[in-house]
Amino acid sequence: MLELDNIHAHYGLSHVLQGVSLTINAGEVVTLVGRNGVGKTTVIKTIAGWVKPTSGSIRFGGTELGGLNSDRICRIGIGIVPEDRRIFPGLSVEENLKLGFLQCPRRPAAESKRILEQAYERFPRLKERRPQMGTTLSGGEQQMLAIARVLIGAPRLLLIDEPTEGLAPIIVDEIFDILEGLRNEGIPILLVEQNVHRALDISSRFYALERGQVIMQGDAASAGDRAALMEAIAV
Repeated sequence: MLELDNIHAHYGLSHVLQGVSLTINAGEVVTLVGRNGVGKTTVIKTIAGWVKPTSGSIRFGGTELGGLNSDRICRIGIGIVPEDRRIFPGLSVEENLKLGFLQCPRRPAAESKRILEQAYERFPRLKERRPQMGTTLSGGEQQMLAIARVLIGAPRLLLIDEPTEGLAPIIVDEIFDILEGLRNEGIPILLVEQNVHRALDISSRFYALERGQVIMQGDAASAGDRAALMEAIAV
């Protein structure tokens, strides 16, 4: 579905990504791991069009993404759940969710209503908080809302950046249950997550980054590959 080939990206004079190549196949969860500051979030933002690659190729279902803006990439079918969640605090849960409809502006009203109810079935806690303002939600609830809002747009690929950062252990369990459910539904995901062991448990494959380069890749189910990964990133 997605192929990055020798991607380079800069922030000003800082050369953040230095030839990153990776692939994501239909229906699989791929985890991108590494220490803080090695370029994981920049990979996510570059795919989504928030950062423009300075060279290399990003292809999604045969379409070159490198020259497209973030709005166009979103409408092609790539949804992003950023690290900061970007919940609108002055809007209710339902109003935040309905912003996801902007990804599919020509969807019939009846279909939109069905998809909204489907989101509440998948996230019952959000249904309970339906009229509440975004600012009143806990961190875990905001993360659920960020994921649900992206799913409203029926993305073909999800980019999820640090979904459990700063959350209590019991909420971390809930978020991973949600991610596992999405995997079981066949929704492909590129996941950036510091909780490496939990992330690998729901992943098919992994890539490890160091100083803006892929230093290894492997099978998430392989004990040998996992051991080599832990040694490489010193987790």
